[in-house]
Amino acid sequence: MLCVNTYSQDHIDRCRARVTSSVEAYRAMAAAATDDAAIAAFEPVFFNSLVLALDTCFTHRSRTIEGKDGNPVNEVRLLCASLTQHDGLLVADKAIRLRPETSVLGYAPGDEIAVSEAGFVRLAEAYFDEMESRFLEPVVV
Repeated sequence: MLCVNTYSQDHIDRCRARVTSSVEAYRAMAAAATDDAAIAAFEPVFFNSLVLALDTCFTHRSRTIEGKDGNPVNEVRLLCASLTQHDGLLVADKAIRLRPETSVLGYAPGDEIAVSEAGFVRLAEAYFDEMESRFLEPVVV
């Protein structure tokens, strides 16, 4: 498939709604659960998987438009590569200038990725905002 240079507002909104629904389902499950240790163990597994879902919404996005400046879209790309190819340890990418001190989650190369609910919510908001900033299809009137 060719790379995608723009996404409609409708597509971005539908993806955002699916992610929001997943977070709400987690919150309902956590509120009903009685085993705090089980919830604590499940939380990073669930939210690491939701990071992969974020990326899947825009799999074929153009790397040129995405940029290499360490933005939240770059951060999701590196998190996904690390989760799927490097046993959940964040890897550095020479082409992307991701700095822990300016990234959403603050992971440094070699850190184990264990995304919390609060971290995921921050990351998803920043990711969708960046996608709209870089990839939103112009509205034709």
